[in-house]
Amino acid sequence: MMTSKMAGTPEEDRGTLIERLRELVAALDRRVPHIERTGERRIAQDAALLKKVAQERIAELEALCAEDPVRET
Repeated sequence: MMTSKMAGTPEEDRGTLIERLRELVAALDRRVPHIERTGERRIAQDAALLKKVAQERIAELEALCAEDPVRET
């Protein structure tokens, strides 16, 4: 299991996570399924589900950012 330590404010952490999730969605969009390969149909289904979950999480994080904008000092 790979872990990464994010340092910074909660807003920066959310921003970084949103960016990474968008990169994941973009990578899933670039993937071309090869249905003729064994197991590929299941992989394509799993990828579609992962994309949906990532997009839902992006929406949740963006809503949190909107509720709690970065405060200027």
